[in-house]
Amino acid sequence: MASIESEANRNHYAVMAANADKLTSPQAIIDHNDIHWTALTGEPRGVDYIEVDAGGVPAMWVVPKGADEQRVLFYAHGGGFIGGSIYTHRKLVGHLAKAVGCRALLYDCPLAHQAKHPAQLEAAISAWNWLVDQGFDPGRIVIAGDSCGAVPTYGVLQRLRAQGRPLPVATLIISGWFDMALTAASYETNREKDPAFAREAVDWLAANFIGDADRRDPEVSPLYADLSGFPPVFLQAGADETLVDESRMFAERARQAGVETRLDVFDGMLHSFQMMAGRAPEADDAIARFAAWVRPRLGLTAAGEKTREKAA
Repeated sequence: MASIESEANRNHYAVMAANADKLTSPQAIIDHNDIHWTALTGEPRGVDYIEVDAGGVPAMWVVPKGADEQRVLFYAHGGGFIGGSIYTHRKLVGHLAKAVGCRALLYDCPLAHQAKHPAQLEAAISAWNWLVDQGFDPGRIVIAGDSCGAVPTYGVLQRLRAQGRPLPVATLIISGWFDMALTAASYETNREKDPAFAREAVDWLAANFIGDADRRDPEVSPLYADLSGFPPVFLQAGADETLVDESRMFAERARQAGVETRLDVFDGMLHSFQMMAGRAPEADDAIARFAAWVRPRLGLTAAGEKTREKAA
């Protein structure tokens, strides 16, 4: 049974849907998210935030006290390309980085009213190149994102592979938006459970992002990408969200491509419920699962503790 604390996420989406007629301008949507979405997350203690220019991309270092300095979580925030920012997501990424025991680079992409695809992917690539240029080894980087953040995350992986460049060591995805063709059955089966993401709403988000472009283009819909050779992936989704079957379909595609894949679906939860980290037990449990899975892949046995590495 869902906790009382977790109802805050459901209430957030219900309020957003009820006020849709008032959120008619890009700035109104941004302001709503800045105020209400940000408030869902508890403030992680012992985390510093340092804004940086990551190759022309606004970004933020998220640095837990005592975190390993050489290992990085490279994070793309969600928001449907109409809202969300490094500020709405800094606390969520703070909880995740703190649990893992590494620093994180949280970066911004242009929103859809500012620029259409592929501007978001170009920003992600610029931020990735900047990070690597700082001397960070891709073998010590985890690439991650929530919701629409799955799009630049897998876009970066596709571009790196095409260029023959080293890939990050693992991937973490929260409530991934993988299919702009909207083929998931859960848009209907969960229609009454999810107050915000009806098929019509997500269809509008897709059109707003890519216009008349091909919705099955692998760089906008990772479900249709060649996933072979990609790093292990841990996917999380809420059982009640309309997008949950996109995670299930993507997990199956990844397994078929030989990618080590884990998918955890959380009963009673909605889209990106991990935003309640520090306030709801389900969110804290999800963050802990991510951390336990990814630490060994980064060479970390516990938060902030490095394993003995083999001599080169």
